[in-house]
Amino acid sequence: MSYSNLERVGRGLEILRRGLGPYIAREFKARWGNRWWQVVSETSLPGTIGLESKKVGKDADEAYATLDVQALLVLMWNNWNEVFQAKLGHSGRSYVSELREVRNRWAHQQPFTADDAYRALDTVTRLLEAISSEYARLSKKLSRDLLRQRFDDEAKKSKKKSAREVTQTGTMPGLKPWREVITPHPDVASGRYQQAEFAADLAQVLHNEAEVEYQDPAEFFKRTYLTEGLSHLLKMSIERLSGLGGDPVVQLQTSFGGGKTHSMLALFHLFGEQIAPGQIPGLEPILGKLGLSQVPRCNRAVLVGTDLSAAQPRIKPDGTVVNTLWGEMAYQLGGSKAFEMVAREDRQGVSPGSGVIKDLLDTYGPALILIDEWVAFARNIYGVSGLCAGSFDANMTFAQALTEGTKRSRQSLVITSIPASDIEIGGEGGQAALERLQNTFGRLESVWKPAAMEESFEIVRRRLFTDAIDYAARDAVINAFMKMYREQQKEFPRECNESDYQRRMTVAYPVHPELFDRLYQDWSTLERFQRTRGVLRLMAAAIHQLWEREDKSLLIMPGTLPLDSPPVRYEMTRYLPDGWPPVIDTDIDGPVSRPLTLDRENPNMGRYSACRRVARTIFVGSAPSVAAQRVRGLEEVRLKLGCVQPGESTATFGDALRRLVEQLTYLYSDNTRFWFDTRPSVNRLAADRAEQLGDYAEEEIKKRLLKIKDKGDFAGVHMAPSSSADVADEQCTRLVVLDYKHYHSSGNDNSPALQAAREILENRGTGPVDWEVSRISGGSENMVLRANKKLLNAQHLITQWSPAILKMELDRWLWKESPHISIKNLWGYLTTYCYLPRLKDETVLMQTINDGICGTEYFAYAANVTEEGKYQGLKFGQLLPTGILYHE
Repeated sequence: MSYSNLERVGRGLEILRRGLGPYIAREFKARWGNRWWQVVSETSLPGTIGLESKKVGKDADEAYATLDVQALLVLMWNNWNEVFQAKLGHSGRSYVSELREVRNRWAHQQPFTADDAYRALDTVTRLLEAISSEYARLSKKLSRDLLRQRFDDEAKKSKKKSAREVTQTGTMPGLKPWREVITPHPDVASGRYQQAEFAADLAQVLHNEAEVEYQDPAEFFKRTYLTEGLSHLLKMSIERLSGLGGDPVVQLQTSFGGGKTHSMLALFHLFGEQIAPGQIPGLEPILGKLGLSQVPRCNRAVLVGTDLSAAQPRIKPDGTVVNTLWGEMAYQLGGSKAFEMVAREDRQGVSPGSGVIKDLLDTYGPALILIDEWVAFARNIYGVSGLCAGSFDANMTFAQALTEGTKRSRQSLVITSIPASDIEIGGEGGQAALERLQNTFGRLESVWKPAAMEESFEIVRRRLFTDAIDYAARDAVINAFMKMYREQQKEFPRECNESDYQRRMTVAYPVHPELFDRLYQDWSTLERFQRTRGVLRLMAAAIHQLWEREDKSLLIMPGTLPLDSPPVRYEMTRYLPDGWPPVIDTDIDGPVSRPLTLDRENPNMGRYSACRRVARTIFVGSAPSVAAQRVRGLEEVRLKLGCVQPGESTATFGDALRRLVEQLTYLYSDNTRFWFDTRPSVNRLAADRAEQLGDYAEEEIKKRLLKIKDKGDFAGVHMAPSSSADVADEQCTRLVVLDYKHYHSSGNDNSPALQAAREILENRGTGPVDWEVSRISGGSENMVLRANKKLLNAQHLITQWSPAILKMELDRWLWKESPHISIKNLWGYLTTYCYLPRLKDETVLMQTINDGICGTEYFAYAANVTEEGKYQGLKFGQLLPTGILYHE
């Protein structure tokens, strides 16, 4: 049966109500005892919320049972700090806040897109998992069904591809595009990957509910790359369970999405007796080093904290009632007989001693115990008594007894995952559990090495692509890229010219290393972005779309990601703050986006889809840093690295970048770096506002400029001249204020302001032109006085001059060929050559001369000089002046 998105959200909220109800009641009872309902009903249910529950005559449990999901979420929210903060932390509060909004939208029958519905169901699942509710499995199934339906819809739409969806390229003839060199797995090419989400879930595999690529050992290992860390873990586990030594306890601790659960799944399947060693790539050499030919047989116990309820006993098929982690472990290892060894401790909720655990493990060994999400389980019993799972202290005592018992046993191994991210840890309870478990396991555990970034390249390639590859065609493409990087070194980052970069391109093929770098270095820093799973989901969505569109690119690069595709866009924006979809629609990619319009209007750029590829690359390289409020942006050389392919002109992409900077609303630039933001750029807002105001804005600006009457020390001020003809051609210092259309930006040697200044100077005066760009700081004075002060401080405008400095300039430049110079020529030189001081006007020079001839150490003055070299009207203070000025 097909449901609407609104109906799916409603079903998800009902599942949430069933899962939250017992948990909230348990926490309230632990906090207020028998008074719990009186306290919360009087203080935490405002207005009409939970009105039915307040009717007289109902006892606490009966009244509480009438509450809907809105009331339950309100109860959590209003009692968060006092009751729930310690266990669920900041991330749990975020889930509750988001779900309150979801419930309100659903109650008012507001529409939900497929992405909205999936986000709501995903948050329902996360909150239910945080409280270890068994209902999380139901909400997870509901979200998978939605993904399946969305895939079917997308498959139908993909048959109606339009030309605008295709990214154009101009690559070198003879090179094969990636889709002709390597083939995606069928589920990726068809889009069926969305059903699985690349979610390694140990509990689903244990219950035989996982997708085939996780449930089936052969399929699992076919797509699993044995990294150095995973190979070492398998070797150590085989060694320990074979009785050849090895560490008894291993702690897996990495960041969110770092591969902990996937490693546990590898061990679960390896020792599950359903796959031969020869079916696991890379396993036979490990066995050979240990002198073994087979994997040892063992009993397994799998404990997943988010799958086990701390408040409800588990009834097994044979009728055995299990309450605790140690009871569950014993039952999985040997059924009811093994359970009898800890039955009393299970009923009483107290931990068995290490001796009991040793005997259990030796009796039913070799034994492999996998414990995932232990912190999630422990935080839910923190500060709560009377639970069938035992107290928090009892569970922490079990952790210590387990490590000690395992160490003393002959052939048993405990693998446990410890979170390293705040999302997984939760609040005070999670932190307390983490510290206790780290202290316990830290005394015995072996360090596990997570996958290195370049190993992650191979993990992704193995999961997404088949082994069939045309190696000669691949190498030809990589060699062409490396040749382009060597021949155009100034256009690309320096690391591209290093020999190691070719090796990285080979390892990452058909994905360009720059795309992997941005995903692993930038996107993986975002909250909720699971390092490996997030990359797999995004790349699978992109590969499916590119495969359907018959993409002709040589590699999958940041610039070729089809952000106009809803699945790809969803995978990129689900980890970002709200506000990015409209930015993508207008400024990056889509049928009405500005880059697409520019590509269509300019054939030279359109043949490469240059504007779209540049915009996509900037988004991929800058969105995570903007979200984290640490804007860095992309340099132009790195931007080109994410766009340009062999055979394409780098200049075309540079031209596309400059057009985007001029025309996009959300693109920012400091002239060396470029980034998108969800806020319109100030320059773009000003340009749009000016365009809206039209001639009125121009006239108003001119009117305000003309109101400035101050001239300062300038001989004249020319406000917003329409041409060079409006500027007087006189030998004195004048200030020209250009209008707003003639702006200047740092680093631009051909800005409209410099073009206008050049035109004025070329038509006024005959001397050479030299430039010095300087910024005038703000202040309370008008721009004329601020410019005046700036020039005076920098000695670029001189209103008073010393005779000593005048003599120094004469000695340096003008008295090398003749012992005298005319005042007319001197003034002409001062107003012509840029290396000479700039005087306000000729009166400054005349005052300096008058001051000089009054002394005896500078120069003399003569009215004239005859052909015989005699000076007439001589005025001087000493007999042998070093030079003579005369009036002409």
